[in-house]
Formats: sequence, structure tokens, C-alpha cells
Amino acid sequence: MDKQMRVLVLSNMYPGDKSATFGIFVKNQVNALREKGVEVDVIAVTDPDMNKANVIKKYAKWTMQTCVALLGRGRKYDVVHAHYIFPTGMLALLFKKWFKTKMVVTAHGGDINRMAKKNARIKDWTTKILQEADHVITVGHDLQREIHQEYHIPSNKLSVINMGVNLATFHQHDVAEARKVLGIKEEERPIVFVGNLIREKGILELLEAYNTLKEKHGNLSLYLVGNPKQEAFQKEIIGYIDNHQLQDVHIHRAVPQSEVAIWMSAADLFVLPSYMEGFGLVAVEAMACGTPVVGTKVGGLQVLLADDHGVLVEPENADSLASGMMKVLEDEEYCKRLIKAGKRRAIENDQDILTEKVLEIYTK
Repeated sequence: MDKQMRVLVLSNMYPGDKSATFGIFVKNQVNALREKGVEVDVIAVTDPDMNKANVIKKYAKWTMQTCVALLGRGRKYDVVHAHYIFPTGMLALLFKKWFKTKMVVTAHGGDINRMAKKNARIKDWTTKILQEADHVITVGHDLQREIHQEYHIPSNKLSVINMGVNLATFHQHDVAEARKVLGIKEEERPIVFVGNLIREKGILELLEAYNTLKEKHGNLSLYLVGNPKQEAFQKEIIGYIDNHQLQDVHIHRAVPQSEVAIWMSAADLFVLPSYMEGFGLVAVEAMACGTPVVGTKVGGLQVLLADDHGVLVEPENADSLASGMMKVLEDEEYCKRLIKAGKRRAIENDQDILTEKVLEIYTK
């Protein structure tokens, strides 16, 4: 790169003092861009607390920081890159309008599948942001199709580029050593889920499927690694565990990515039973760690796990989930095929390769 490119990244999710994993995928891409010689500034929301009063406070602070940057150094940026269409894209639009800065937005899934459907005003803003953007990146093909068809964004302005897996962080650890580090007993067959403990991640269906499997496989254990977002749903999870006497279901707080890789390496099976997923990067991270994946037929997972790269099951269906999990746990040869194909899929989604594609969009 002859002249150092200057990029401003705006995001309503980014790791901070209160959470090292909140929007970690955005930080990973920022770090990858910096490693390629790009000068990147970040203005982001780093507090995951969704309490109503806190939401108003943190978004007001974020908006103020962005406006200060706009007035003070807005002219210096070659590209402003917004992660999540609304509300982040609204702030990015200021730089485009004032300084004609190239505007790139990344749709991650929830911004189109959930946020844009909340009301007509947000839908209108989402449409405006997508149409004003110089380029729209989506993390999955389903998202690309929806944005093209519903928001009438031309194909030449759309690219599918997921956030990519960092293969230096996510790689296979020795299984016995990983289990020893985590305190998992030798005789256990651990099943692992990593993600926010929210209803939309299919946690209750996972517990129900696990309860079914335990009747036949007494040595199974289930580890839920992630943070609760709503106290009421956390009580629902604990209530199910207590009512069904599932003493071998363990809940752990979110951990740094280097530790996530150890959890994934220790697992006999990784499960992602989400109701929606823009891409499902965490599934690729599990594949990179040599762990077979069972996931739902939603969003990007439908492409990721197709053709025996994983097992696809029906969303919001505990019986289908249990059947898919059983298939992996009981068929050793099939399991080996999934692991081999999964590692190939992980290499295809190497963060380094995908970061180059982002750079092409910045410069073309």
C-alpha cells in the first residue's frame, strides 16, 4: 500500500472493560486490518448492558464521541466502515455527507432480521443507509439475498464476506490436555455451546435434547459457555436444569477466545441451535479446533454445514436436535468425516484471506 489508508470503524458492539467478548469479531477484523498497514480508529459502544436507562446513556455518549471526531478529524478518513446497519450507519452517513468519505457498511444479521422489522421508521432508516452506502458487506448469502430483493440494492454493490476465523487462535489442542485444563473428567463425553445465553440461541431446545440423550448415554455432559442477557431467561434455564435434575449441565461465564478454543477442542460435539444466524462464525471456529458441529437450518449455517461439513437440524425443534446430536455421538466414522470436512471449511474462511477482500472494497 503506497499511501497509508485511514479508516474509521464505527460499531455498536466492541470489547471493553465490562466485556472482553462483546463484539469481539469486529475487534478481530480491526486488528487484522492494522496488521496489513491500515491506520484504523474505532469509535464504538463497549458496554453490553441493555438496561433501558443505560442504553440511552451509552448511545448518547457514543453519538457525542462520533460528532467530536467528525468535527475534529473527519476530513482525514478515506473510508468510514459501519458495523450493523442501524443505528451505526446513521453516524457513518454524517462523514459521507460532510466530507464525501467512502461509506462501507456490514450487515451482521440481527440488524436486518430483527432491528429493521421493529417499526416502519427503523425500516426507512435501514433502507436509506443501505442505499447511501458505497458498498454493503453481508456476512452470509441469505442476508445478501434479502438486502438485494427487499431493499433493492444492486448486486454490484453487495459482497458476502464473513468476519473470518483467526487460525492462529482457533486450532486443535490435545483433547486430553484440554479436558485436564478445564477439569473435565476422563470418562465424560462433553457437549459444548458457546454464545450468549438467550432464548434465540435455542438454549431450551438444547437442554431438552440433552435430557433425551442422557436417557441412553449416561456419560454425557453439557457445558454452556456464555453470559446471560436477561435475568428472567437465566432463571428459566436454571429452573429447567433443576426440575430435570441435570447435575451434569454446567454454566460458565464467557471467556477469552484463546480459552474458547480450549473448550472447543475438549468437546466431543459443538452445538449451535440458533433461531437465526447471519453467518455462524462460532461454528467455523469449532471446526478449526477439530470438533464436529450440529447446527440449525437458518441463515449462514445452511451453507456452512451443508454437504456433510456439519449436521443440519430443524430450528426450534428439540427432537430434530437430539437426532442430529445422536448421529454424531454414535457414528465414529461419520464423526471423522465431519471433522475432516470442517477443517477444510475453516481454512476457506481464514481471516487473513477475507481481510484482503475487505481491503479490495476499500480501495476499488
